Amino acid sequence: MSEEPPESTKLPAKVYDRELARLQAEFVKVQEWVRAEGQRIVIVFEGRDAAGKGGAIKRITQYLSPRVARIVALPAPTERERTQWYFQRYIEQLPSAGEIVLFDRSWYNRAGVEKVMEFCTPHEYRRFLHQCPILERMLVEDGLMLRKYWFSVSDQEQQRRFRSRLDDPMRRWKLSTMDLESISRWEDYSRAKDEMMVHTDIPEAPWYVVESDDKKRARLNMMAHLLSTIPYVRTPAPALKLPARPKPRGYERPPREQTTYVPDHCGTLPGA
Repeated sequence: MSEEPPESTKLPAKVYDRELARLQAEFVKVQEWVRAEGQRIVIVFEGRDAAGKGGAIKRITQYLSPRVARIVALPAPTERERTQWYFQRYIEQLPSAGEIVLFDRSWYNRAGVEKVMEFCTPHEYRRFLHQCPILERMLVEDGLMLRKYWFSVSDQEQQRRFRSRLDDPMRRWKLSTMDLESISRWEDYSRAKDEMMVHTDIPEAPWYVVESDDKKRARLNMMAHLLSTIPYVRTPAPALKLPARPKPRGYERPPREQTTYVPDHCGTLPGA
């Protein structure tokens, strides 16, 4: 089953593909600018389950070097990490000069799932709302570019995407019991998100909401907006020249039977 919106509202494939390719080319320019200028960029992706965060991250990083653009999706904290300052394990993931870090969920877990599911105490939650804006102001003051995106999906569309994943063995792994629990706690998550925005939507690091019932539109809108907030310029590419192949000097390849090759699976396919 498809996770795409109804045919009547879909962005034409040619329009989507053309603009996606253009935006991805711009992100390659951003990468080279970040590397050349020693910039540091953090992009936070938050939102409800199945809102399209992962798809947007995948398209942004598709043609980028993993040495420059790094995706961070931390698992649940260990027992040791639970005794640390809450932000500590996230700070360890922040970029050095010449790096971009994309958080597929971030320290805002405390304002969402931890709050709703009561994985943190009320005191820990209030302390997070107090400390988070302070921390983000410090990061921006230190020269780090911080961008925060909230992917907003309707309850009907989320339900449709969950059902689609449930029926698809290739994507069923994307569902967890926690995801399904979010259905019955829809209003609780809505209230938690609203309170989070009140405390953490600050001038130094504002929240940007992405309407994501149409995933393709959401990706393009988010990517175009992100590019508009980064003051990158085209970085001259180093001059590269393919060298001429040297003349043979007597090397002979070992006989094929001395090496174990991968079998030709493609040769067994019907019509191959």
